[in-house]
Amino acid sequence: MGRVSPLPPPGPLRTLAYATLVNTVGAGLWLAGGALYLTRDVGLSAISVGAGLTVAGLVGLSASVPLGALADRWDPRTLRAVLQVGQAVAALAYLLVGSFPAFLAVAVPEALLAAGNLAVRAALVAAVGGPDGRVHAFATLRAVANLGITVGTALAGIALAVDTHRAYQVLIVGNAATYLLSAALLLRLPPQPVADAGRAGASGATDGPLTTIGTRRGPLRDGWFLAVSGVSAVLSTHVTVLVLVVPLWTVDRAGAPPPVVSAVLLANTVLTVLLAVRLSRGAERAAPAARKLRRAGLVLAAATPLYAVTGVLPVLPAVVLLLAATAVWTIGDLWHGAAGAGLAYDLAPPGAIGAYQGADGLLAGLAQALGRGLLTLLVLGGGPVGWLVLGGVFAAAGLAAPALTRRAVANRPAPASRPAGVPG
Repeated sequence: MGRVSPLPPPGPLRTLAYATLVNTVGAGLWLAGGALYLTRDVGLSAISVGAGLTVAGLVGLSASVPLGALADRWDPRTLRAVLQVGQAVAALAYLLVGSFPAFLAVAVPEALLAAGNLAVRAALVAAVGGPDGRVHAFATLRAVANLGITVGTALAGIALAVDTHRAYQVLIVGNAATYLLSAALLLRLPPQPVADAGRAGASGATDGPLTTIGTRRGPLRDGWFLAVSGVSAVLSTHVTVLVLVVPLWTVDRAGAPPPVVSAVLLANTVLTVLLAVRLSRGAERAAPAARKLRRAGLVLAAATPLYAVTGVLPVLPAVVLLLAATAVWTIGDLWHGAAGAGLAYDLAPPGAIGAYQGADGLLAGLAQALGRGLLTLLVLGGGPVGWLVLGGVFAAAGLAAPALTRRAVANRPAPASRPAGVPG
């Protein structure tokens, strides 16, 4: 009988899963209540909050590669715990926000810490999972994260129902506390060794383990890696479609009542918890991961006409089709997550895992930031035709993945030759 719980068996991955669960409960608290706190309690306008979060998010992406590279040289476990303590301080600082400048002064450093932490987290997952288990670990933590966000969102509903200054303060303090508890759990992991190749690549030394040109030049100068990661970033906009475009389409175009939005998102969450690990299998190496990425693009494309049709159906069949389309969408979503992780890991030089995950996260973050406006305009403005155009983009991105990956693998530099007399 298969495991029902998303938590892995006892060991380092389970410890990391507990830290993720606690951290994402806090993320769910803030995701559900942060905007309302800033508008209803602090008094900022919705436009100011949206603009501030956009600016902070774009600035924050600049921390992805530097902090990812730092995780190649320092123990990623300790580095992530330190970053989470910093995030706890930033979360508490929202209690002091009373104006738009103060909001930016808190949101920007928080976004820098968050973006950097994602890259460090990817390096830590690689260290805990190892070359043959890191995609499985990534998928496991994704299932756990979905569960944590759902719990946090439900808990935030209590504060939102009370809708008082004190209730919002409790929400903020609760979010900060989850960062601290998560950091404490991370420190229960054994220290993670730093790859010698990372140190050699940074210094240019040749008297240690072999270095590669890829390590020295860095991910932002690795053109084929960026091409593969760019295709994955285009597909990563499925997140924006699901949490922003689909809810607006459900109410405005499909004519469904607002509670249907919750049902759609809940269906995605349940399927993610149940299927994330299973659908991640076979993505540990670049070639099969690229084929899975192609499959993901085609499945996401196949879901777009299903969503499009809901705009011309009566409400009841539209709701049924919305749920069916979301089930198809979630399968593409999960295949993309596993394949994207597998490619970003396997195409990275062994001593630069963190830096390459940072570059991959940078492109995904840029795609999602730009996608919020572009996808809303395309789908809500274009209607069913907009959905079909989006499907074409996803299909093209998926189909391009295997060929780009072959070029990226073929252009990976061979290890430098050892000097004469140096043992192998």
